[in-house]
Amino acid sequence: MTPLSDDAPRPPVPDFLLDGPRHSLTVAGRKRDLPSGALPTLAERAASFFDSHPDGPRLLVGAIPYDRRADDALFQPDALVARRWTAPAASGGGTRAVRVVAEPSGAGYRAAVAEAVRRIQRGEFDKIVLSRSLRLLGEQPHAEAELLARLQRDPEATVFRVPLPARRAGERRRLLGATPELLLQRQGRQVVSHPLAGSARRHADTARDRAAGAALLASDKDRREHAMAAEMVLDALAPYCDRLSAPQGMALVSTAQMWHLGTRIEGRLRDPESSCAELLAVLHPTPAVGGMPRAAAEAALPALEGYDRGFYAGAVGWIDGAGDGCWYLALRCAELLDTEARLYAGAGIVAGSDPALEEAETSAKFLAMLATFGIDESGRSLDNAA
Repeated sequence: MTPLSDDAPRPPVPDFLLDGPRHSLTVAGRKRDLPSGALPTLAERAASFFDSHPDGPRLLVGAIPYDRRADDALFQPDALVARRWTAPAASGGGTRAVRVVAEPSGAGYRAAVAEAVRRIQRGEFDKIVLSRSLRLLGEQPHAEAELLARLQRDPEATVFRVPLPARRAGERRRLLGATPELLLQRQGRQVVSHPLAGSARRHADTARDRAAGAALLASDKDRREHAMAAEMVLDALAPYCDRLSAPQGMALVSTAQMWHLGTRIEGRLRDPESSCAELLAVLHPTPAVGGMPRAAAEAALPALEGYDRGFYAGAVGWIDGAGDGCWYLALRCAELLDTEARLYAGAGIVAGSDPALEEAETSAKFLAMLATFGIDESGRSLDNAA
């Protein structure tokens, strides 16, 4: 990666931010955009970009959408910032939503889960991840620095902020969140992926919290759901690696709000020329956000969910001129657009999934982002909650 600069300006809100317990990157300025395209063409487009633009950092940062056929959004920054970005003092405004609109409704989501279970029983697919969204309608633009400061309070999550392409003139669109899941890291010949699947809500009471984690680890339904995601990652990376393993096996992973089942996968590339962008195109989307078999789940998702995911459940990260890179799944996130914020959460559906429990799982996953905006799922201010 291009060396960091101590002289780079530190804006109140970074142009791009990826900040967590294992990886941190802040950039200043936007020098050039990578011509957009579908994920399978990213490696070729990135190589051509670096050949054509030898000036500036040999780095591209940004986001890829959930749909691997849709256009991505990456750019070359002016400079990298050496110091870790921390938010300025909270302004105290611009983070409250006036109204929350569920899309789909709770009943609609439960019906979609029930239909997915029926289709699993018919053998159409083995797993599908169904998401739902909450639209937070406000009276003024949200204070991004304050939102990011609140997200950084979870020491186990990786906070991100990415500008997104405007869909009409004058539009200012961004994606920010605090994700728990590393999709892919490539450093030289070393590759790492840490798929998560299977989740449970955490609790303030220590004994209850430990019991929730233990129950998740023992859950047959959640273990089956997780195994599909981990096996797909292993299968996808195996042709590219001469060594590949999951040394710790399946284990509990936690954030401030959730327990997850996770498997850390480590490998060594057979060919040192296999770039991060090439591997990303092989992996995404994994069954942790899509389904299995991939094609059947992809075909079923639009009608079951009823909306375009956009960049939710895509990935945020970077690639450089040496072929290295690091990408996290765009989960626990909000898309900001003027005075509106749209939040997303999903749950993995397999045989035996209960619609009410899957809805409850998505509600638990909404907690971190809702708390960031200072409200609960009904739109009530947390400051005024009894």
